[in-house]
Amino acid sequence: MAREKTAFRVLHFESLDSTNEEALRQLGQGSETPLWIVADEQSHGRGRGSRRWHSPKGNLYASLLLELNITASIATQLSFVAALAASDAIASELPAEQLGTLRLKWPNDVMLAGAKIAGILIESLAGPRGRGLAAIIGTGINVSSAPADTARPAAALKSGPADCVRVFAALTQAFEIWLGRWNEGRGFANIREAWLARAHLPGEPVSVNLNGSSIRGTFRGVDERGALQLETPAGVVITLNAGDIYPGAQG
Repeated sequence: MAREKTAFRVLHFESLDSTNEEALRQLGQGSETPLWIVADEQSHGRGRGSRRWHSPKGNLYASLLLELNITASIATQLSFVAALAASDAIASELPAEQLGTLRLKWPNDVMLAGAKIAGILIESLAGPRGRGLAAIIGTGINVSSAPADTARPAAALKSGPADCVRVFAALTQAFEIWLGRWNEGRGFANIREAWLARAHLPGEPVSVNLNGSSIRGTFRGVDERGALQLETPAGVVITLNAGDIYPGAQG
């Protein structure tokens, strides 16, 4: 993949175990941040909850390493920042008739016509320079292929491998914009509003799988901290900080 112009440094690898793991190694080596790590393929790509992320050549695997003056609780907001940036990058490659099917699913997926086209993995740890926090934002986008052996449907842009260059360029530009608007949490209200405009519709039936059980209800948005708000059939609105969300009455 050719390097595109970005305000952040970029390290490109033909193959890695995981771009998030390489970002962690770069952090330990004292590399200057912010820093993008990009790989053509991953041998041990992973998603949220240590799930395997299918990582053949032709798709985009990128992790952004940041050092921020924030707390771990504020760092969870980066899932919303990353989802907005990823959806912008994907939208830049979609025909106009498909744009309306691009939606964000709490807490960290991008969906195209109900199928997952991108996933995000946020990892954070104490900053190595004695202050703040280091955050690694891993983003995987299905550009030329989608895995067939997944529990839920997956989608891809169906572009050629070379188009990963364009998608990555769009992703870096979108990240710089949304990170600036987020402003280390001070602008999260605007991020939340933008995310909600692209997410489930209020009142849409959903179910949430959490610790092996399923909670059904209707989507009521996310609160000021980014936690999911779900209205149960009994009319009680509950707040969830974790879980896998499914549209409709699935479980």
